[in-house]
Amino acid sequence: MYFTDRGIEELETRRGDEEVSFAWLADRLRAFVDLNPDFETPIERLATFLARDDEDEE
Repeated sequence: MYFTDRGIEELETRRGDEEVSFAWLADRLRAFVDLNPDFETPIERLATFLARDDEDEE
């Protein structure tokens, strides 16, 4: 188990039944980067990964 899995599990436990929009997610990611500018590159990579996730489904 990676260390980050704990955070992912907490997210799933606390918010797993909720539905969110990508606009909400984008807003939360921007807020996180504003508070934690050192994480700009990893958040950019995550956002790109999520945005392009459907490219392999053909």
